[in-house]
Amino acid sequence: MPVASDTDGLDEAVERSADALPINELFCSLQGEGQLAGVPSVFVRTSGCNLRCWFCDSYHTSWEPTGDWYGVDDIVTAVAEYDADHVVLTGGEPLVHEKSVDLLEALADRGYHTTVETNGTIPVDAPIDLASVSPKLESSTPTPERDPKGDGEWAKRHEDRRLDVDVLAGFVERYDTQLKFVVTGPEDMAEIEALVDDVRGAADVPVPDEAVLLMPEGQTRDQLDESRRVVADLALEYGYRYTPRLHVDLWNDAPGT
Repeated sequence: MPVASDTDGLDEAVERSADALPINELFCSLQGEGQLAGVPSVFVRTSGCNLRCWFCDSYHTSWEPTGDWYGVDDIVTAVAEYDADHVVLTGGEPLVHEKSVDLLEALADRGYHTTVETNGTIPVDAPIDLASVSPKLESSTPTPERDPKGDGEWAKRHEDRRLDVDVLAGFVERYDTQLKFVVTGPEDMAEIEALVDDVRGAADVPVPDEAVLLMPEGQTRDQLDESRRVVADLALEYGYRYTPRLHVDLWNDAPGT
């Protein structure tokens, strides 16, 4: 499905979501992250996000949203062209769009296993087989020195929005959930430990250590070469699960992978 048109950003994306979804790309690849790493999957990447992580690996779904608008039936038809039973709804932040629920219901009706990759700030009532929730740490905030656009305009909005413990607890209670943290270094661990404790305190179900995944930050092989061993050692030290970024290892930062 070709998607290359400019959108006017998040405001238009939310407005238009009543009858369509803004799709940045749709492709088949191997799931690169989390407990299903290596599984052939169709990725449906929506455009638009309520946050602005400075290290976002899908810049054209957040900082400069691009894509074309498609109805749910068209998206499901495009998914069916691939020989894969697993669909990953990702972004951006796919749950900013109300029509994502309709898409997940249509995929469930057709027997697909669905993973939703979300930042965990927006509650949802939809059929989801695996909620891959990536809570955003303080290290994700686009401070002026880290802002890709260099103006720091999003720093306060991002910081104010990036965490909602009650919403995180809701995901854990309702869905099979993995909490996947992007780790920039050992200094992130105190915040991760505190947040996991907060979610455990707020949720009515257990959050086992194996449901907490540490993933190295890095959009290219060279960047991962510098971070993967550090994060793997942290996973061993804290008893959490390490997740690779298989798609980066295999295809570097090529789009559609």
